Amino acid sequence: MAANVGLLLIAVVLIAGVLWDTFETIILPRRVTRRFRLPRLFYRATWVPWSALARHVPAGNPRESFLSFFGPLSLLLLFGAWALSLILGFALFHWAMGSPLNVRNETVNFWTDLYLSGTTFFTLGLGDVTPRGDIARTVTVIESGIGFGFLAIVIAYLPVLYGAFSRREVNISRMDAHAGSPPTAGELLRRHIQGQNVQALGQYLHDWESWVAE
Repeated sequence: MAANVGLLLIAVVLIAGVLWDTFETIILPRRVTRRFRLPRLFYRATWVPWSALARHVPAGNPRESFLSFFGPLSLLLLFGAWALSLILGFALFHWAMGSPLNVRNETVNFWTDLYLSGTTFFTLGLGDVTPRGDIARTVTVIESGIGFGFLAIVIAYLPVLYGAFSRREVNISRMDAHAGSPPTAGELLRRHIQGQNVQALGQYLHDWESWVAE
C-alpha cells in the first residue's frame, strides 16, 4: 500500500507540475522568475547535445543553419515532452489506484494503463481497453478533457509563434544594411557613428528590444 501511495503522489505531482508549467509558459502573460522550471531543464538537456553536434558541422553558414533549427524544433519537442509527461502521469495514477480495466484476453499491467492513458489523452476512443469503476472512469474523463484542451492550446499557439519568428526573420534580413554580412556589433556601431546617425541606431535597438519583450 505504501508503494501505491508513493506512486500516487508522484503521479499527482507530475500531472500538476506539467499543467502549471504549461499554463505559465503559454497562457500567463508575465515573465516567470522562479529558477526551477521544466522548460529550463528541458532546454539545458537538449542544447548540450545539439551544440556538441554543431561542432562537427563545417563553420560558417552550414553551422549557423544547423543551429537555427534548434529553436523551432525544440519547441515542438517541448510540446511532445509535456504530452508524454501527462500521459505517463495518468498511467501512474491508474496503476497506483489499481484501476480495474476491461480488456480482451490480455493480462493487465502497467503498459495497459499507459496504453489507456495515451488513447484517452489523444481522444482516440478505440474501446479495446476501457475503465471500470467510478474513480477510473472519472480520471479517464478528466484526462480526456485535459488532452483535448492541451491540443487546442498548442494548435492555437503555433500561429502566434510563427508570426513572431516571421517578424524576427524580417529584422534579420534587414540587419545586413546596418551591421554587415555576417552582422557584428562592431560593424553596427561603426556604420552609424561614421554616418553620424546615432539617433537611428537608438531606434533600431529599440525595435529589437520590443521584439525580445514580445
